[in-house]
Amino acid sequence: MANKMMIGIISLTAALTLSACAGDNNEETTQNNVTQDDAQTSEMQEHNMEGMDHSSNGEIPEGLEESTNPTYPVGSTAVINADHMGGMNGAEATIVGAFDTTVYTVSYTPTNGGEPVTDHKWVIHEELEGVGEQPLEQGEEATINADHMEGMEGATATIDSAEETTVYMVDYTSTTGEEVTNHKWVTESELSPAE
Repeated sequence: MANKMMIGIISLTAALTLSACAGDNNEETTQNNVTQDDAQTSEMQEHNMEGMDHSSNGEIPEGLEESTNPTYPVGSTAVINADHMGGMNGAEATIVGAFDTTVYTVSYTPTNGGEPVTDHKWVIHEELEGVGEQPLEQGEEATINADHMEGMEGATATIDSAEETTVYMVDYTSTTGEEVTNHKWVTESELSPAE
């Protein structure tokens, strides 16, 4: 009888030990999955940044009007306070062009099959096809006629926000050392005077 009781206690202890180990493994697995998910999200964000064409040929979209009295005139310098891409925030920019227009943040699915892009900054009114002169409103759709990122040109954009402002095309050296020319676009609120 004592032997049976002892075997029962040993069996119960072994079962509890195995159960506890299994619980630890599940917790480790969950933590590993979270870490992997975080890594994948970070990788996707890096991929999206890599797909961005930091420089451009400087071509101005048809119908875009130069600003007559910009806060930052062509040739002046300003500090960028935006992080559309790595190395941009805090960089000193030289103003290459200043234009009055409506700027949009847009969401779209790239034409090259990439992951959907949300709240992309910025697409200007003159880079949208067949939209007339009136600014679009949140929720409206239009085809993008710009190639700031791979798969952007020809994609259908949904307007997330719209703002009438002055936009700037800028040259700058990123904080990571990359030379960027004719970058489109930085809004007036994303610039501050250079010291």
